Amino acid sequence: PHTARMKYGARNRITGKVTKVKKGDVMSQVELDVVGKATMASVLTTDSLKELGLKPGDKVQLIVKAIHVLVVKE
Repeated sequence: PHTARMKYGARNRITGKVTKVKKGDVMSQVELDVVGKATMASVLTTDSLKELGLKPGDKVQLIVKAIHVLVVKE
């Protein structure tokens, strides 16, 4: 097994447990259950912040728009 640590640029990390692996000829899908608490951050314009009226303690929904989710096993 390869023992060198993989380098990756993603800052937000969510720990998960693999629950299902769907293997294909070229691509495969891994499903995960998220374990524990996760902290996320969003960057938005100040105008959007004002429009939403966000303040500490507000309950919100997070919609993640990303083209990749990196799975790392350390």
